[in-house]
This record gives sequence, structure tokens and C-alpha cells, in this order.
Amino acid sequence: SVWRQTRALLFKNCLVKCRTKKSSVQEVLFPLFFLFWLILMSMMHPHKKYSEVPNTDLGTLDTSLLVNLIVGYTPPTNMAREIMKKVAFDNFEDGIITEEYLSEEELQEASAFKPSNFVGVVFNDAMSYQLRFPDSVTMSSLYMESR
Repeated sequence: SVWRQTRALLFKNCLVKCRTKKSSVQEVLFPLFFLFWLILMSMMHPHKKYSEVPNTDLGTLDTSLLVNLIVGYTPPTNMAREIMKKVAFDNFEDGIITEEYLSEEELQEASAFKPSNFVGVVFNDAMSYQLRFPDSVTMSSLYMESR
């Protein structure tokens, strides 16, 4: 019957565990050791909690820094064009020079030949993008994390 087979299997497993005490102890102690190690590491590096930042008036934007700013973007989709049009004309009186590129490789080539006031924008989809500066890549993010 099922009960007899279960009891025989349980008895067999107990005999195996008693005969191999070293591996049985390791099966119990290793997970406890790793659990202790994780707890110790989390205590050494506690999570930082940042409080809310109150709303403040930052004043007017100094547009003299943005004179002759060139913003290149890829891929040239309708959504990207609309976003870049809003960035260029709705926020700044003089407008920002925007250039569209067919591929990310063309954008990288253009940034190599343009002056330091070139910024590239690579749209992953309608809601996410990457900013490409002459020396680095910066991921868009809603919050700031410490490095």
C-alpha cells in the first residue's frame, strides 16, 4: 500500500542521513552560513532613504549656455520629431538646432565631427531614451542614485 511504501522510503532516507553525517551537516549548515553572510552584508551597507525635496522656484533658465546647442536624434519617427519640436521651440525663444539621423551609427559619427555643444538623443521607444554626450552615455532616470 501507499503507507507502507512511504514508511519504507522515509526509513531508507533516515538510514542514509545517519550513515553520511558529514554531508548531512553540510546540507544544513551551508544555507545557514550563506543566510548569515547575506544578513551581515546588508547590515554593512544599509539602504539610504532620501526625504522629499520641497518645491522651490529655480528662477529663470540661463539660455546663454544653450546658444548654438545642436541636438541630434535617432530614429526619425513621428513621435521623436514631435518631441524634438517641443524641445526646440516651445521651451526656448530662439530655438535649438535639431538634426535627425537615420541610425545610431550616423549619430555617433556626427558627434565625433561636431563641436562639444552636440548632444545626441537615442529614442528606445516613445517613453525611454538615452542621452549621448561627446565623452559618455547617460541613461534617463526619474531619480538619482549614488554611484
